Amino acid sequence: MHKLIYFLKKVYVPLIFIVAEIAAIFVYAGSTPYSQAKLVGLSHYAFGWVESLFTEVNGYFSLRKDNIVLTERIAELENTINAYKSQVEDSFEIGIDLQSHQYIACRVVSNSINKSRNYIVVNKGLSDGVRIGMSLLSAEGYAVGCITNCSQNYSIATSVLNTALRVSARLSSDRSMGLVSWAGGDSRRLVFSDVSKYANIKEGDIVEAIDFSEYFPSGTIIGTIESATLNEEQTMYNCTLRLSADMSRLSNVILVDGRDIDQVRLLKSEPELPANHLQEPIVEQEQSEE
Repeated sequence: MHKLIYFLKKVYVPLIFIVAEIAAIFVYAGSTPYSQAKLVGLSHYAFGWVESLFTEVNGYFSLRKDNIVLTERIAELENTINAYKSQVEDSFEIGIDLQSHQYIACRVVSNSINKSRNYIVVNKGLSDGVRIGMSLLSAEGYAVGCITNCSQNYSIATSVLNTALRVSARLSSDRSMGLVSWAGGDSRRLVFSDVSKYANIKEGDIVEAIDFSEYFPSGTIIGTIESATLNEEQTMYNCTLRLSADMSRLSNVILVDGRDIDQVRLLKSEPELPANHLQEPIVEQEQSEE
């Protein structure tokens, strides 16, 4: 009781002011029709502002769910498009390479970017149709990594931010080829090396995966050129590449299973032919008996 009295003694002046203001507003509201309409309009504005604020807050917290739904929808549409492409290829037997891919939407469980060999864990595994060798792309379709291990419900991908990964790539402008790798350190920049000195390289040029890349589907964007310098022998360009995918903000990603990637891996795993394979066979002539 004493604490309540002490509290009222401390706040009685502001409390009396608030009560007096409320009473004055009620008296003002009932004085004329104009003042009444004015206060009704202000109250509607205030309630509308508060309601819109709560709506925006709720919308912000529901963005994650919306992004998951959109990523799954993207994967579904990509599968539908590739199904139509396969039908066209089977029906007309055209001579264009219509690649067939399967798309699976998933979510990143863990992701490292500050080590020399970084990995990404996603929440889909063997039970969802994931298998070793599938490409991992961001929701925007940029190169992110390649699946190297799977369990029933989870999979591990080798990140493009891994010093052991080498990706065959090309300039989209003049098709000059090279190798993309990560030298460590900056998680936003890669190295595009072994590019011909005759290549027409410009700042902002797109670097993409080539047809026989064993990690990503052909045409997958990896990054854009920031700078280019000739090596010491003046024979090849070494370029600084700005990674298109924001690896520090990976959340919803897409797994891609492509038949062309399987064919490339199969060819690379076949044993090399012996050096004399292409030589003409030696025909021994029989000596006639005298």
